[in-house]
Amino acid sequence: MTMTPALPARIGKAAVGALGLLAVSCGALESVVQPTIPLLQRELGMGPTGGALLGILLPIAGTLATPLAGRLGDRYGGKRVLVPMMIVVCVGGLMSALAPGLPVLLIGQLLQGAMVGALPLSFVIVRKYLSAGESKVAIGVVSGFFVGGGMAGTLLAGPVAEQLSRHWMFALPTFAVIAATLLVLRLVPKDPADRPDDAGFDWPGLALLSGALITFMLGLNLAPDLGPLALLGLVLLLAAFVAGWIAVERRAASPMIDLRLLARPMMWKSSVLTFLICVGTAMSIFLVTQLWSASGDGYGFAASPTEIGLFLVPGTVAATLAGPLGGGWERRSGSRAVATIGVVVMAVALIGMAAVHSAAWHLVVGKALVALANGLIVTAMTTSVATSVASTETGVATSLVLVTRVLGMATGGMLGGVLLDAGNSSESSYATGFLLAGVVTSLALLITRTMHKGAKA
Repeated sequence: MTMTPALPARIGKAAVGALGLLAVSCGALESVVQPTIPLLQRELGMGPTGGALLGILLPIAGTLATPLAGRLGDRYGGKRVLVPMMIVVCVGGLMSALAPGLPVLLIGQLLQGAMVGALPLSFVIVRKYLSAGESKVAIGVVSGFFVGGGMAGTLLAGPVAEQLSRHWMFALPTFAVIAATLLVLRLVPKDPADRPDDAGFDWPGLALLSGALITFMLGLNLAPDLGPLALLGLVLLLAAFVAGWIAVERRAASPMIDLRLLARPMMWKSSVLTFLICVGTAMSIFLVTQLWSASGDGYGFAASPTEIGLFLVPGTVAATLAGPLGGGWERRSGSRAVATIGVVVMAVALIGMAAVHSAAWHLVVGKALVALANGLIVTAMTTSVATSVASTETGVATSLVLVTRVLGMATGGMLGGVLLDAGNSSESSYATGFLLAGVVTSLALLITRTMHKGAKA
């Protein structure tokens, strides 16, 4: 009789809750800069270049830290890597809170970027100690809390900075990260290492992947201001990094990312799907907030930052609930069903906002539906990937989905800005942007229709 191998241990709701609190705290700390860049520019005397650099430094650091954290977590154990990484994040948060000027703030943001790696490491832990079905729900909870924390940080950063100071908008979420890390240290058991310490590390692969990600992110942010030759140079540099990375990974004894993992249908389909819906989501976020604050001829609502924060509350609630709902739904019905319905809901909401945006509540409802659909889809893809690979691949596999999420959000935000600039922020440019976001989102149906129907896609 074949015996099913027993799990090494079990973790209870308190441990999963500690990981969820850490995700909330990290999400809040990650999101406080973007809505307050104009305020930081005024207080620190930054020009447009400094503001742009401040806005992209943390996402760049996050895209680099995420696959590194996933790889190390798979090899040495999730908790063993998570706690030191959170110490780095806390140091970065305190530096940002106490920063007297831009240079120290930039260093703090660079260190804070490690927080994105908390997600794949949390997934490594729950995947190792819970069954596949229970892991889906736990991953959904952690993912939803991270998104909810990000929304909360976006809402509260401006009021905290204005009523208290810019220092407190970094300090408060940093204190929360410290408290949550202590809870994780106490409640989460140490997961054993899966691979020997002398397995070697693919430093050339990490360097080339870093170069590719940095070039891509810089290209997105600088593209509108670059001439054709400079833009072509960036594209060629990106192609060279990618080609070099592929060549190195194919020959490495212990590659940073096994290309055979990327070639698996579940892996590349999840990544492409995540990228497309995050492009649509980021475009809608940018356009909605701009339209609320606009005061044009017959359009816009001239809303204050506080009013915009209130308008975003339903979307924050929807995004927070979407994680647990998506994890449980994916467990019962499979990733194809969740992703297909999520894509349809998001596309309909975006196209609806393109057609009808004459009242603020139209955008409130549309934004909430987009947030709900995004949370459902990203959670479904993450849980499917996490539970369809070996436990020793959980970290690196989920980190790939999370990196495509960051890249998709960055791409969508850039496209939204380009559209408004090209259309001089006219009403038609907003409608065109929503429509284009809906079309991009609808393309994801080409991926969902090829996915397996079963729960294990």
